[in-house]
Amino acid sequence: MLEQVEDTIAKMTALQAAGIGFALDDFGTGYSSLSYLKRLPLDQLKIDQSFVRDVLTDPNDAAIARTIVALAHSMGLAVIAEGVETQAQREFLAANGCMAYQGYLFGRPAPIQNFRW
Repeated sequence: MLEQVEDTIAKMTALQAAGIGFALDDFGTGYSSLSYLKRLPLDQLKIDQSFVRDVLTDPNDAAIARTIVALAHSMGLAVIAEGVETQAQREFLAANGCMAYQGYLFGRPAPIQNFRW
């Protein structure tokens, strides 16, 4: 993806036209630069769990989480927080505009046969 960005964008745009959406995972870490955020046809940002983990105790993580939510909303993107493990974390995120979550607070990984369809 990083070596052929234009080709990736074209393929993502075609898939989006077919109803497939895209989220930028682990936003704020690794290769999730602002230039990709600007160029890729995205639907959602995922706040990396490394920021969620200490959102209640580390003012920097709290500021980063709030900023990611504000950035996503200002760009018309949905936002989801990963690694939500406590009700207090969920409440902080909700109070700051993040309304979608994943993490152990909601369930642990399980085999497919444990799911009800």
